[in-house]
Amino acid sequence: MMLSDELYDKYIKLIYKRTGLYYESNKKYFVEKRIIQHTESLQIDSLNEYYMLLKFGTDSSEFYQLINDLTINETYFFRDFPQLRNFAEDVLPIVEKRKMSRKKIKIWCAACSTGEEPYTLSIILQEMLDEPEKWDIQIIASDINSEVLQSAKTGLYDSRAIKDVPIEYLEKYFKKRQDKYLINLNIRKSVSFFRINLMDTMSRSSINGCDFIFCRNCLIYFDEQSRKSVVMSFYESLNLEGFLFLGHSESVGRITSLYKAKKIGDTIVYSKSK
Repeated sequence: MMLSDELYDKYIKLIYKRTGLYYESNKKYFVEKRIIQHTESLQIDSLNEYYMLLKFGTDSSEFYQLINDLTINETYFFRDFPQLRNFAEDVLPIVEKRKMSRKKIKIWCAACSTGEEPYTLSIILQEMLDEPEKWDIQIIASDINSEVLQSAKTGLYDSRAIKDVPIEYLEKYFKKRQDKYLINLNIRKSVSFFRINLMDTMSRSSINGCDFIFCRNCLIYFDEQSRKSVVMSFYESLNLEGFLFLGHSESVGRITSLYKAKKIGDTIVYSKSK
């Protein structure tokens, strides 16, 4: 079976419409290979028949199984350490001081993949907050890929995922399980996982009252219109004076002027300001 350019265009438009993910023509081989694998596993005779199943089928599970195979999840603990250090040492204390009376911090970690980032944030809060046991810490971790979310809930990681974890944190927050590492309950209890399609207005609007939103290295997979939709929804989900953290190659400056770019420490962050 071969995927014609015309049918490929139909597939990517369907995927884009439902997820906001857009695959250029140079990704055709990558997409085609996974479509063929699904078609063969279901013993469907043609790629067009599989397309019709995805578009008109009453059960969306197969569509999201394909999305699971198309979304690449490259992550590890303490990824992009300089930005996390800026969050921990420069930005977090601002919010901590402002919320001393209520002692509640809420973070949305969007596109969380297999969980390394939200668990990293949980570790940082345990280390940096004064008397963290007295704080109500809520970390909402979301992804469109149901398989990586299941892995994240397990909290079991190989040596590659923990390669940048400081040794004192590794000893304090992980337990060795043969050749893997299990994140401990004290870190896991603050993190809740949900499957959220960032292009699903209802799902993303259900999250609000956030002090921080982390969505790093995700917007690069969206086109301009989808980026604007997501970034605007993040704005609504943030508390006043809340902060949005993006990847270094990402910016909201060309998307909207609602956020105020602030240099705090040595990093540019985006704030929902008055």
